[in-house]
Amino acid sequence: MFDSLTGALSNAYRSIVGKKVLTEANIEEGIRAVRQALLEADVNFKVAKEFVKDVERRALGAEVIKSVDPGDQFIKCVHDALTELLGGESPGLPVADRGPLILMMAGLQGTGKTTTCAKLAHFLHKRKKKKPLLVAADLQRPAAVQQLQTLGAQLGIDVYAEPGASPPDVCAHGIEHAKKHMHDVVILDTAGRLHIDDELMQELETVHARCAPHGVLLVCDAMTGQDVVRSTEEFHKRLPIWGVILTKTDGDARGGAALSVRHLTGRSILYVGTGEKPDELEEFDPPRMAGRILGMGDVVGLVERAEEVIDKKQAEKDAKRMLKGQFDFDMFLKQMGMLRKLGPLKKVLGMMPGMGAALKNIDLDDRRFKRVEAMIQSMTPQERRSPALIDVQRRRRIANGSGNQLDEVHGLIKQFKQMQKLMSKFGKGGLGDLGDMMGGMGGGDPLGGGPMGGGPFGGGIGDLGGLLGGGGKKKGGRAGRPSGLDDFLRGGRRR
Repeated sequence: MFDSLTGALSNAYRSIVGKKVLTEANIEEGIRAVRQALLEADVNFKVAKEFVKDVERRALGAEVIKSVDPGDQFIKCVHDALTELLGGESPGLPVADRGPLILMMAGLQGTGKTTTCAKLAHFLHKRKKKKPLLVAADLQRPAAVQQLQTLGAQLGIDVYAEPGASPPDVCAHGIEHAKKHMHDVVILDTAGRLHIDDELMQELETVHARCAPHGVLLVCDAMTGQDVVRSTEEFHKRLPIWGVILTKTDGDARGGAALSVRHLTGRSILYVGTGEKPDELEEFDPPRMAGRILGMGDVVGLVERAEEVIDKKQAEKDAKRMLKGQFDFDMFLKQMGMLRKLGPLKKVLGMMPGMGAALKNIDLDDRRFKRVEAMIQSMTPQERRSPALIDVQRRRRIANGSGNQLDEVHGLIKQFKQMQKLMSKFGKGGLGDLGDMMGGMGGGDPLGGGPMGGGPFGGGIGDLGGLLGGGGKKKGGRAGRPSGLDDFLRGGRRR
């Protein structure tokens, strides 16, 4: 959602790079680029005007620190202003003094409200260790109740439904059901509506008066741009909106609504939907989101994601085996599976500092992982445990069995041997050469033009390793962009 804004703001950064000090003249040049970036991102013009003034005030008032680059100082000013614009610190969900926390979901038709209810329940169950109950009170849309029940069954979340009852009755009875069955969160899925539909808005008010929810969460579609602001204002006139959940942020929305809604309505964004899968709902954290927008990545978010999908005990067990030199194709396959669990490769790498802009015009085809998996799965259990057994005749059989070329199998085994050497280096404590070794792994085309040539186990991640080992900068460039990314996964074609 923020890709275009990130790219435009990087232009503002570059306009100040190389300057010795921050002056009113070069700040004005950067400010002009920031203003243009905000307007192109569909940010409300009043918000853009106030934001630019805030950045200018911070930059001109910033104390000059000789050891800090002026460009970095300017980015710090923009980051602080963005964080404040996005709401400072997220208020989070309301707190229930006693009994279950009651959350009432509202929104316009077609915003993905029912799916978001299920996502939120899944998030609270997995991340917060809660026992949520979904209440199916959307009786306007055909099959809405069945949809929620299906989602609940898939996620292991209880759903309360009462055919034939009115929405206020369903919600009230659902809350009583939650109290009896020890649920600590109740999510009321009400019908989608238009804010000009007075009858349905009155129904919402009736549900709110009868159930007294601790918070009303408004679900908005990020693709609608500034209408998110208008919808929030209209709903807030009728109901006390606690916060906003933005859906479809993985689409081509320009991000202006996210930057405008807090400032214009006073309501904070609490969560953002980043995809269609049940686990693709993230807490909206203003400082971290500001960092993402500015291309600083989100390492905290990446670590949280890893903690959620990776078995820590198994990972520690595998790490000990690796350090003892017991790295085989079974473990190689398992590590690839863990990497894929983190999500689409482009999305995962985009959470690393400085990688967002480098990946902007590069296509990363996650399906290429499957071709490597096919080669490994075409090996016998003995071959996976003892790769030294794989001679040319066996390699030819593996190629035929996996639908790949012989050169691709040669390349995979060559890359695997390099990784074995790397693991052996780890075990012997040779960490000093780690960056050089990883950089070496990225040289040339280790998979011989195969399915992952120059890819995550080749050039792309190799150059990234060299980048990390080299302290974050490349020769001939200031920001340390991994050059191998242009050939990443062989599917990394420039558009």
